[in-house]
Amino acid sequence: MQNVVPRTCRVLGVDTSLRSTGVGVVEAAGSRLTAIHHGTLANPARRPLSACLLAIEDGIAELIAAHRPDVVAVEGVFFAKYVRTTLLLGHARGAVLAQCARLGVPVFEYEPRRVKLAVVGRGGAEKTQVQHMVRSILNLPELPQEDAADALALAICHLHNRIRAAALGAQEPI
Repeated sequence: MQNVVPRTCRVLGVDTSLRSTGVGVVEAAGSRLTAIHHGTLANPARRPLSACLLAIEDGIAELIAAHRPDVVAVEGVFFAKYVRTTLLLGHARGAVLAQCARLGVPVFEYEPRRVKLAVVGRGGAEKTQVQHMVRSILNLPELPQEDAADALALAICHLHNRIRAAALGAQEPI
């Protein structure tokens, strides 16, 4: 039996929001995960919706060009308490999905509970627990900002899913 080393996989995680979209790039070489980049795509409060969406699209395009991810992992659709919030999140998600399609990068969606389960081990985990576990998993020198931590968690979730699929002998998700 031949020992095959899994190829590397680079994932751009995106936690969409109109005002502060979290982004994080994580690379896996086998089971080793490394944070390549994390931060936010910020839009000022007074910026019009159309300009915010364009800024998100441009930011995603720049990240894809700079970091060359194999895939993008985004948070799946969920229902927010307020209808307006849900609509604005939908617009932001649409901008991300459209840009990824335009650039030919496959997108995978994960429900928030699944992401928390993959990173913290509990689907109902608090945001601070996600931040601390992301810091630990990626051996970051400091706690990432909330939106960036959520984006990194999305990337970690996708990579855990990829590793699990490979261990089970299934087709890899990418």
